[in-house]
Amino acid sequence: MTDKITDGRSDKAEIADEPTRRTILKATGLTALGAYVGMNIPFEGNLMALAQGMSEEDIMSGKNGLVLLNDRPLNAETPAHLLDDDVTPYKHFFIRNNGFVPDSALDMDAEGWTLTIDGEVDTALELSIGELKSRFEEVTLRLVLECGGNGRAFFNPGASGNQWTTGAVGCADWTGVRLSDVLNAAGIKSSAVYTAHHSDDPHLSGDPDKEVISRGVPIEKALAEGGIIAWAMNGEPIPAVHGFPLRLVIPGYPGSASQKYVNRIQIRDQEHDGAKMTGYSYRVPAYPVAPGTEVPEEDMVVLTDMPVKSLITFPQSGAQAAAGEAMEVRGHAWSGSGDVASVDISIDFGATWTPAALEAPVNKFAWQRFRADVTLPQAGYYEVWARATDLNGVSQPPVVPGWNPRGYGNNMQHRIAMIAT
Repeated sequence: MTDKITDGRSDKAEIADEPTRRTILKATGLTALGAYVGMNIPFEGNLMALAQGMSEEDIMSGKNGLVLLNDRPLNAETPAHLLDDDVTPYKHFFIRNNGFVPDSALDMDAEGWTLTIDGEVDTALELSIGELKSRFEEVTLRLVLECGGNGRAFFNPGASGNQWTTGAVGCADWTGVRLSDVLNAAGIKSSAVYTAHHSDDPHLSGDPDKEVISRGVPIEKALAEGGIIAWAMNGEPIPAVHGFPLRLVIPGYPGSASQKYVNRIQIRDQEHDGAKMTGYSYRVPAYPVAPGTEVPEEDMVVLTDMPVKSLITFPQSGAQAAAGEAMEVRGHAWSGSGDVASVDISIDFGATWTPAALEAPVNKFAWQRFRADVTLPQAGYYEVWARATDLNGVSQPPVVPGWNPRGYGNNMQHRIAMIAT
């Protein structure tokens, strides 16, 4: 807190000593605050950004073991061994933000929230959360969410952005209504090409006219199996940092398509060109390029289906095991195109592979548990590698595939270190 401001200024300027800037801004707004102190606020955008930043001091409450990558905006990943649960709990679910968390979400206040469906539709809709629940069938689906930049840290040369290793992924139970049901209720015109997702999360600059992120998906994907408008995560209202009160979950696509705090879905007659849809954002070269290549913007295309992937969640990397004795290796596998066909394990740097037992998914786009009994034959250092293969016969490569300027879509084989004694 600051000291009292005196030296001839109005006592009203003692507002800086009130409980929190966020409380003041929420109660009055910047315009009213200016009137209250009796003067203009030249750097009001910075004040709003500071207030929002302060409001996120407790945003990690309830999280456990995450690795903070950035605090403005807040981004944190989960170590692989903490992702062993079949359903990722809130405490271990990664955080990917593009802006600040709205005050209404921080307060878990959904009063007056509406979702608008408009654009290339026969009948525009404005639906409250209650109307969504009463008009449409409720569904619960276990769906993987993965940041498009998961694995970026392994690109060489490096790519700009949060340096995610393997933990920008989670699989939760999401409850809501089918996106397709809501869009069909509005009536999709034949001119529809793409969705455009909008939300009210504040921009880092504090400028209320700037959108933090506004992405979309081809209309075929929006109407396909799996996409939902969700209000609950693992049986509870979606936590503030994960999109309260409503978010989209578009499985198979990069997590950026699953807009948090969604309050409008616009149907467009062209590919959406909102914030972080153009340039190099969530785009990859239309053709293979050599590492470090400067790719013209016009040669970049939108990242859609995420590649097949696996993650060893047990044992933890660096663990010790008794030489000559069987131990269990387990983890999860998933694919943006649907189910995974197989997972194989290697302990000899990929020279030979042994099939793991692979469970069927609970539903399409849920990750699948794999297990294998592994014996390290003699004392020494080992690496345990996992390789998943999708239903199209595409397998994870041993090294980073398809270099691109922003480091998207890395699905190299996961590996952990083991010491046999």
